[in-house]
Amino acid sequence: MNVLVTGSEGFIGSHLAEILAMRGETVTALVQYNSFNSWGWLEQADQLSKIRVVTGDVRDPHFCLDLLEGIDVVFNLAALIAIPYSYTAPGSYIDTNIKGTLNLCQAALRNKVKRFLQTSTSEVYGTAQYVPIDEKHPLCGQSPYSASKIGGDAMALSFYYSYDLPVVVARPFNTYGPRQSARAVIPTIISQLISGKTNIDLGDLSTTRDFTFVEDTCRGLITIAQMEGGLGEVFNIGSNHEISIGALAQRVASIVGVELSIHCDEARLRPPNSEVRRLLCDNRKLALKTGFQPAVSLQEGLGRTVAWFQDPRNLNKYKTGIYNV
Repeated sequence: MNVLVTGSEGFIGSHLAEILAMRGETVTALVQYNSFNSWGWLEQADQLSKIRVVTGDVRDPHFCLDLLEGIDVVFNLAALIAIPYSYTAPGSYIDTNIKGTLNLCQAALRNKVKRFLQTSTSEVYGTAQYVPIDEKHPLCGQSPYSASKIGGDAMALSFYYSYDLPVVVARPFNTYGPRQSARAVIPTIISQLISGKTNIDLGDLSTTRDFTFVEDTCRGLITIAQMEGGLGEVFNIGSNHEISIGALAQRVASIVGVELSIHCDEARLRPPNSEVRRLLCDNRKLALKTGFQPAVSLQEGLGRTVAWFQDPRNLNKYKTGIYNV
């Protein structure tokens, strides 16, 4: 198959492109154009020599038409994802996450793509109204980011309903692992501890999340793309376990081997009505359809992530003294 991974310079996208290339797929990786010719985290991929890298921007519909020529499967991971920055620049999230999805869907339709996998996020559910959260849970855009992802998912699904574009939506819960940006909580905790801080800065410690190791998320995405049927449907990817941020920080500190104290940094708190208090995945739909289950436990995944950060070449890519939104 000729596959396209958009957002391939990012955390999940770089791992996904690498795994697809390792499996023998013909991979085109879209990296957002920049004058530095930086390919982001994709430059760390072991399979980079087997990946065709293209620079461009999903916000340009003409570019997208050419990009998807000859592509069989699209993995759309192109998105602005930082929640704090979405409070500052919501319009940019509309342009990338909704209009960008529209441009890719139009191009996929024109080029007769065989499957279009839209990558969503558990943030679209908002604070859990019941747990575990299945795919029928109401959607609630509690941040401009999550609202834009709701819009992007709806746009993709509208092309299934309106034009028979073979769309399926994958909805990962919180993914973590090597290469994740410092705007996420696990890299924030690890990078501060390894750089020598024991009184680390965090936001709300009482919220809970369902964490999935990045390799499992990528396997889930590939499983959904390859499954029989499922068109026009949504599938959660998660572990079916939750942990509070406070307990998570203590677990990471135990792996690193340090005594931990936590300072609540008010700059890291979301507006009260915007905070998603609880996320816990129900992954039974995907399991029943395909047999897929995450393979990496939280303890193992955290250990592997800590080990990656302990390499100075990796830690040096993070500005541990700055709050990265």
